[in-house]
Amino acid sequence: MSELRDDQWFTEVFDSHGSAFSLKISEKLLDVQSPYQHLEVYATETYGNLLVLDGCVMLTDRDNFLYHEMIAHPALFTHQDPKRVVIIGGGDCGTLKEVLRHPGVEHVTQIDIDEEVTKASERFFPALVASNQDPRAELLFADGVKWVDDAPDESIDLLIIDSTDPVGPAEGLFKTDFLKRCHRILKSGGVMVQQSESPLYHSGSIIRELRRDMQEAGFDSVATLPFPQPVYPSGWWSVTLAGKAIDVNAFREQAAASHDLPLEYYSVEAHRGALALPPFMRKAFAAK
Repeated sequence: MSELRDDQWFTEVFDSHGSAFSLKISEKLLDVQSPYQHLEVYATETYGNLLVLDGCVMLTDRDNFLYHEMIAHPALFTHQDPKRVVIIGGGDCGTLKEVLRHPGVEHVTQIDIDEEVTKASERFFPALVASNQDPRAELLFADGVKWVDDAPDESIDLLIIDSTDPVGPAEGLFKTDFLKRCHRILKSGGVMVQQSESPLYHSGSIIRELRRDMQEAGFDSVATLPFPQPVYPSGWWSVTLAGKAIDVNAFREQAAASHDLPLEYYSVEAHRGALALPPFMRKAFAAK
């Protein structure tokens, strides 16, 4: 639930956890109802532009690098040699930009159902779409679940599920049956990564269930990596990796330590630290 208060504060209220997050705005830049969701863009006083989908904060200029780097680089440095990458969702193109920083990646297909998100990003978040013209990039506006259904067996190295919350258009991306189909299209040694909500609010529900569903879908290993994300519920977020004949609790540390990518958050130390889960998360994941 969201609202715009009279004193020009955009507020997203999380009723289920009795909390809220607000940003002071200066103007509304865009208000579009697509066939799939309600899209808004605001100019804020301290966080740059703000993208909102169905009343939920998606990203801001100021802190989106945290999410985009952590959904991309841990998985890329976990896979031994990622060449063919697929992104489901990610219409703002920030994750695409991060993946294309890796010169060894040969092709990235991004499938997002809502072209209006990419159009908004092109207008109001130009830094995120800076790599859209890279010859290795392919942007499709289609149903990501159907794309996975139609993809050949063992045809990709890395699958990134850059979705919104598990409701509405993204609900099907958190289901066991979909995860089985993801497992099918990954090559041996393949890695899947999915945004997995707040460690504080969802360790004992959404994240635990996702980890179990990934294992039931046939993945050999799972790892959940928490990281800060100020504009999301609780200010703390996570991604969950799953490996097909690969241990996603280990990564190419030497490569992660020696890269020269212009990153703002991800590092070999950040990756190691994110793998060291706090006790309450380990306890939640172990619960029946």
